[in-house]
Amino acid sequence: MDMQSKREREKETVSLMISIYCRKKHGGRTLCPDCAALDAYARLRSDKCPFMETKTFCSNCRVHCYKPDMRRKIREVMRFSGPRMIFYHPVMAVRHVIASRKEKKRLEENP
Repeated sequence: MDMQSKREREKETVSLMISIYCRKKHGGRTLCPDCAALDAYARLRSDKCPFMETKTFCSNCRVHCYKPDMRRKIREVMRFSGPRMIFYHPVMAVRHVIASRKEKKRLEENP
């Protein structure tokens, strides 16, 4: 898998999670200003990530390059949206779980 597709997949997943969160928590059809800012920030961080070649998703990264306030927000989004992903995009949700487990196993075998 090339690096560009990994970046795009990461951004697509995070954007969907932010969208689910915003729709359910803030009630709009489009992203509210706070969620739009978080989405733009997450996309920027993904574009600038020097570790994209060696990780599956930001949630598995050991570096965590988000500013503390944005990190808190993205964690809240992921905790809320992660379980709901299966209802909105089942293929993406299953792909994310499989990739995350493979990455976790790889990290356990090669710390």
